[in-house]
Amino acid sequence: MTSSEKSKQTKGPHNRIESDAASTHSMSVSDIKDAYAEYADSMHRLEWLDRVVIGRYRQARFGDVEGRVLDVACGTGTNFRYLPNTVDLVGIDVSPEMLANAEEQLTELEIDGDLREMDAQELEFADDSFDAVISALSTCTFPDPIAALREMDRVCKPEGTIRLVEHGRSDVGPIAKYQKWRADAHYARNGCRWTQEPREVVSEAGLEVRETSTGLFGTISTFEILPNQSEER
Repeated sequence: MTSSEKSKQTKGPHNRIESDAASTHSMSVSDIKDAYAEYADSMHRLEWLDRVVIGRYRQARFGDVEGRVLDVACGTGTNFRYLPNTVDLVGIDVSPEMLANAEEQLTELEIDGDLREMDAQELEFADDSFDAVISALSTCTFPDPIAALREMDRVCKPEGTIRLVEHGRSDVGPIAKYQKWRADAHYARNGCRWTQEPREVVSEAGLEVRETSTGLFGTISTFEILPNQSEER
């Protein structure tokens, strides 16, 4: 599939309908950059808590990837410690403050990596550039999560793998009720749609799920996704 053909999957009025169906709120990219400029340092300091709560899910999904790996919306580099030390790592994020912390993470972990400021919805890489594309807790913040997922698919080799660790609405009634009650305030503060349904977002992007799992009272969903493997690619 050519770049122009693939872009038709990502852009256009049909995609906007899908994206709106997947979320009820949408900050602009500029809004998100502003939000994370404020929180990047505190998120980096709280990574120990992420390791306790979500680390096992990151390890299970990201611990066996190989080759050239793209970490989309890498943030402060939280995923880096879970990757094999043999990978050729590229991390992208829209926030320069996040990337500054991610650079510190590379140094602390003694990992070689290439970090770039970039919009996940318009990746500046050629088709089929990576053996694996990973992302964690990110679709909840993208203004257009469908476009971002399709971009991940576009840049992943047909024989490669896309791995996601996402969060969303709990399947436990009281927790789900609390999430719904706080959803608007949480989004306004953090730019995060924490009542999203990750499976619906992945499905609307037209991606084929090879394996999926849930945990943490249904708030965490992980995915192993097969890139589109049409002959045109």
